[in-house]
Amino acid sequence: MPLLDWSQCPEVESVPGKLNGAWVFKNTRMPVSIVFQNLEAGAGINEIAEWFHLTRAQIVSVLEFAARSTQAPILAGAVPPQSDARPL
Repeated sequence: MPLLDWSQCPEVESVPGKLNGAWVFKNTRMPVSIVFQNLEAGAGINEIAEWFHLTRAQIVSVLEFAARSTQAPILAGAVPPQSDARPL
């Protein structure tokens, strides 16, 4: 699977000299990876937001960006598949 192009996510930034250029939530020093690490460990979105002083909206935006980037591009004239996914 190709790496995500985080430069296309409006909630994050990579600044040379800030955490060695790691992708962080805008105007913070909080790496995006902390969300995925904590979700993997069983934490919920609200817990992560509280622990790391992020908003639920910031976290959801990053998760939605990651989810969208895993979808195959829709070909012209193709009908998109139906999804049973629920909003976060």
